[in-house]
Amino acid sequence: MTDAADSDAVSDTTVCVIGAGYVGLVTAAALASNGHTVRLLDVSPERVAEIGAGRSPIYEPGLDELVARTVAGGALQATTDATLAMSGAGIIVIAVGTPPLPTGGADLRQVEEALGSAATHGQDGAVVVLKSTVPPGTMVALQSVITGSTRGLALVTCPEFLREGRAIEDVLTPARVVVGGSDTAACARVERVFGGARVPVMRTDPTSAEMIKYGSNAFLALKISFINEIAYLCELTGAEVDEVADGIGADPRIGRAFLDAGAGFGGSCFPKDVDALEDTAGAHGHFFWLLRAATEVNLEQRRRIVNKVERALDGGVNGRRIAVLGIAFKPGTDDIRQAPALDVIDRLQDRGATVRASDPIALENARGMVRAAELVADPYECVRDADAVVVLTEWPEYRDLDWARVAGMMSNRLVVDGRNCLDHAQLTGAGFTYLSVGRSARTPGTPTPEHAP
Repeated sequence: MTDAADSDAVSDTTVCVIGAGYVGLVTAAALASNGHTVRLLDVSPERVAEIGAGRSPIYEPGLDELVARTVAGGALQATTDATLAMSGAGIIVIAVGTPPLPTGGADLRQVEEALGSAATHGQDGAVVVLKSTVPPGTMVALQSVITGSTRGLALVTCPEFLREGRAIEDVLTPARVVVGGSDTAACARVERVFGGARVPVMRTDPTSAEMIKYGSNAFLALKISFINEIAYLCELTGAEVDEVADGIGADPRIGRAFLDAGAGFGGSCFPKDVDALEDTAGAHGHFFWLLRAATEVNLEQRRRIVNKVERALDGGVNGRRIAVLGIAFKPGTDDIRQAPALDVIDRLQDRGATVRASDPIALENARGMVRAAELVADPYECVRDADAVVVLTEWPEYRDLDWARVAGMMSNRLVVDGRNCLDHAQLTGAGFTYLSVGRSARTPGTPTPEHAP
């Protein structure tokens, strides 16, 4: 194979990104804003047309403005033409989806198709960068697609670590860049595109790089499930989970991040990656007990939220009106994939409750996903005549509500804070019974414990 650094036919300032989904579009727009000429290749003419008009088809803070600016300036171009997209591109980024299979494993068909397209249309000397999240061993298994090409391409893996709500920042100033591959020159070129002078870079073999991605997300999921189990034990013993989490997180070996008790994890990454890593383990004859436990705890946490509402309403929600504030799996995104709110709403309805739900951003995505529940944009309309409010996404808009006004609109003053994001003193001052996760109940007229946050 021709060394990827020897050709003058391509330039690393020209980048082709295959896949205009979340990772692909954010990566393309961010690179285009950072001095690269980027061509975004996608199979959907509708999506390409929307991006070509300077509009983002997905929600991410700052992305609409970034797409509009880079398209208008000519740095970002969307196309369905693979030959045009890869013409002159020194870097070809594969950022297509790897949706879950029924078994829990990752569906790699889009990755295989994208690799085939790169092998067919990529120019001599280009580096193909696998940024899609794939199970450990994938690049080794698919290496022949590139090495079998006569175009002198190199294949490198560089997993993404984007946080929804802060994804642009994570492309431009990543916490670290992981590059896996055996072609030293190709790896160095990828590091220059995705790294920077102050960005830590880790160079590994391809399988280790893939394992780092899965291991990172799986560990964070474990951390969330752990603190939720601690939170439940806090409720049983009378401890306060915020203080416990602060004390645990003060240990530099552990850290405070992802030790916030609540309704559990969701989104497009954690559930899918945990399942895929467990599936990979099973394929090698290993049962990953910790991952199974993390998933079970996560599902149990949603049941606990519903049970908390039922107990507070004298043992049942049948015939009761429940207002749900927040459908997205976290603030700053319209992503409702695997969102705890969907499960909680279903369980409440299964037990006979009438549910009305609201979200600042995710309502459109929720239509068709939330059966029978009424969806309203105005949170005040959402809580009208409700017997209980359940907060399931920690949007600032909900922290800033006029809770005295909310109290006057409800049939019963009960708030179940599934994200521990509200000011309990403000709530009890407005006459609410306030229940949260891993803390003692707060009721009007009850002195707040001195140690309570």
